Amino acid sequence: MDFDIPKDIQDYLDELDAFIEAKIKPLQAKDDNERFFDHRREHARTDWDNHGLPRPEWEALLGEARRLADEAGHLRYAWPAEMGGKGGSQLAMAIIREHLAAKGLGLFNDLQTEHSIVGNNPFVLMFKEFATNEQYARYADDLLNGRMRTAFGLTEPDHGSDATWMETTGVRQDKDGKPGWLINGSKMWTSGMHHANYIMTFARTSGKAGDATGITCFIVPADDPGVKIEEYMWTFNMPTDHPRVSLTNIWIPEDSYWGQIGHGLGIGQSFVHQNRIRQAASSLGAAQFCVNESVKYARKRKPFGKPLAENQAIQWPLIELQTQCEMLRLLIRKTAWQMDRMEHKEIEKTISDKVSMCNYWGNRLVCQAADRAMQTHGGMGYSRHTPFEHIYRHHRRYRITEGSEEIQMRKVGAYLFGYLGPKRGDPEFKAFNESDKKSKDEYVQPIPANNSR
Repeated sequence: MDFDIPKDIQDYLDELDAFIEAKIKPLQAKDDNERFFDHRREHARTDWDNHGLPRPEWEALLGEARRLADEAGHLRYAWPAEMGGKGGSQLAMAIIREHLAAKGLGLFNDLQTEHSIVGNNPFVLMFKEFATNEQYARYADDLLNGRMRTAFGLTEPDHGSDATWMETTGVRQDKDGKPGWLINGSKMWTSGMHHANYIMTFARTSGKAGDATGITCFIVPADDPGVKIEEYMWTFNMPTDHPRVSLTNIWIPEDSYWGQIGHGLGIGQSFVHQNRIRQAASSLGAAQFCVNESVKYARKRKPFGKPLAENQAIQWPLIELQTQCEMLRLLIRKTAWQMDRMEHKEIEKTISDKVSMCNYWGNRLVCQAADRAMQTHGGMGYSRHTPFEHIYRHHRRYRITEGSEEIQMRKVGAYLFGYLGPKRGDPEFKAFNESDKKSKDEYVQPIPANNSR
C-alpha cells in the first residue's frame, strides 16, 4: 500500500496555498479585517444586540472570500462534475480539510460557520443521490446557483439526538382542490435560519414513535406565516445562528419533499457521513496545529534558564497527542479512501462505524490538544491573544452537534456486536439477534441537527 499523498492532491494543495497567499491573505489584511481573527474576534463577529447573530460585516467578508474562491474554481471542488464541480474525492477532501485547519485561524478556512475556500456542501451530493427527476428539475438550478438556501430541521426540543422519536408531523390535506401536506411541530438548532429561504423539515408521516421508517424530508418555505423563530440559542462560541423554530399549520403542495415518502432518515445519513469524515479531518488538522505551536513555543520559551522543551512534563503530553494524530490520520484517510470505492448509499451499510470512529475521536482529540496548548503557553495560552481557547470552544461543540460521542459510539457498538453492518448477516450474529429480539430500528443511528451548510 502507498501511504503518500497522491500527486494530483498534493499539486492541488500547492495550488491552494498559492491562492491563499495571492488572494485571501491580502483580503484579510485589508482595512481592519484582522479584527475578525485576532483577540477581538468574538466581539467583531457578533452582533450582541441582534440576537447574537453574525455581524453583517463579518458575513460580507466571508462572502467575498468565497466569491474569490469560486472564481478561481476552488469553492465547488467537491461537487460532482455534472453539477458544476470538480468531482473531488472524499480522500482529497479529508486531506484538504486537514491541511487548511492545520494552518490555524484565517479567512481561508474559518469553520465557525462552515466557511472555507474549498466548500463543504453536503446538500449537493445528497440532492444528487436522493432527488427524483421531477425534484431535480424543480430545485437543481436554484440549489446550484445559491438561490436555494436551506436550513436543516431535524432535531427537536424534547428529543435531542433521537430523531426517530419525532413529534413534528406531516398529514395529507387537500387545499383548494389540490393535494398537499399540513406540517406542525418544532425544531431545534435549525442552523442558518437568518438567511434560509427553505427548511429541510423532517416530519413523521406514518408509523409510530421510535420507528426509523415513516419519516419524510419536506421542503418548507422559510417565509411561510406558520414559521416562527422562537429564539436564537447563545452558545459557547459566538456568534450563533442556531434557533428554536416552531411550525404551525403550514400547508405545502403534495410534491414538496426530497427522496421518498417515509424514508427521510436515509437523506440525513447521506448528510452526516459526508460531514463527519470531513469534520474529523478538520479536527485532526486543528489538533496538529495546537501540537505544532506548542512545540515551537516550548523550544523558544526559557524559564529558569533553559527551554521548556527540555522538561519531560512538557514533552510527554505532546508526544502522546502527536502519536494519536498520526494514528487518526491513517484511519481517516483509509476510511475516506474506502468511501470513494463504494456507492454512496452503501456507506451506511458497510463502514458507517469507521466514519463514527474517525469523527468522535477526532473531535475529542482536538479538545485535548487545545487544552494542552493552553497549558503549555501558560497565561498567554489562556488569553485570546493566542487562538487555542477559540479552537477549544469551536471544536467542543462537535462532540455534541456532529452526533454526540455517545451516539457515535452506539453506532460503533451496533456494528461490533452485529446488530448492524456486515456482521448482521453472519449466522452466529443472526441467531443471537433473533434470540435477543433486537430489531434493526433499535440500533438505527439517530441524526442530530448539524451546524454545517
